[in-house]
Amino acid sequence: MSTSGISVPPGPLKLRLPATSANLGPGFDALGLAMALYLEIEAEVSSTGGFCIDATGRNASACSVIEHNLIFTTYVDVLANAGKLSPRLHLKMNNGVPLGMGLGSSAAALLAGVFLADHFGQLGWTRQQILEEACRREGHPDNVAACFLGGMTVSAMVGTAVKTATFSGKLNWNLLLALPPSSLSTSKARAMLPLHYTRADAVANIQSTALLVSAFALQRGDLLSTAMRDRIHQPYREEACPLLTKLLPLSGTNGVLGVALSGAGPSVLLVVEDETSIPPVESAIREAAGPEGVEIIRTSIATGATAEPISLTSVE
Repeated sequence: MSTSGISVPPGPLKLRLPATSANLGPGFDALGLAMALYLEIEAEVSSTGGFCIDATGRNASACSVIEHNLIFTTYVDVLANAGKLSPRLHLKMNNGVPLGMGLGSSAAALLAGVFLADHFGQLGWTRQQILEEACRREGHPDNVAACFLGGMTVSAMVGTAVKTATFSGKLNWNLLLALPPSSLSTSKARAMLPLHYTRADAVANIQSTALLVSAFALQRGDLLSTAMRDRIHQPYREEACPLLTKLLPLSGTNGVLGVALSGAGPSVLLVVEDETSIPPVESAIREAAGPEGVEIIRTSIATGATAEPISLTSVE
């Protein structure tokens, strides 16, 4: 857009992207659950001519680093591939998503970068194009699709296309996240997986995944203890995620509907039936975790990402 031949840069953009718990036990690279912990960003064209981040919230010092920042590298690369220059941006960021804990922080950052490229590069992409670009860059759609659409989202990549189905109905299940002291990189977690599986393991996971999707669709919490069992990725990651081994026995007891590794770990997700069950479950988590300690976060199922232009109003 221009006025009298002078290019007018796009106005500020506000983003809100939820944390996600992918895999949900058997749904490896296919299922993701959006959670009410958010990466919030207000972005505008920088007045200094360079990239700038003012970060608050969790891991603020890490979020404020410009070099190799996933949001900015994604933003610049998307626009470079579109043959466009990338206006330098100033981000005001409040991060509520723990980094390196299997809670979808990288997917949220990557999706933010694509949203920013579309807005400030004036690409005019549809929401489906934004989703597919982010999924292509992530390599698997589960975290990105759940972050984008919210609720419990089933996703599959068919070539460059992404097919999704979202259960966004009102589910009153409570979520507890148990975070160990140390983080785990996704690349390390993926390197622990075998190249081949037995037919018995594959069939067991197909059955569990079908049951898990049905549990969300029908709001059948009684199915989750069985439906969240996994034989494809969790057993191979237990060495790097010892908290999972300690907390899996809680599934199906004292109001705990299901337990699973969150994403690639090391955090563990517990689905709890009602709020009255939360205090005793938290005590059970701390007792099981032992002297290493654990951080427990209470949260809930969330809606998907939002991207809203910020209106500029003059101040008299």
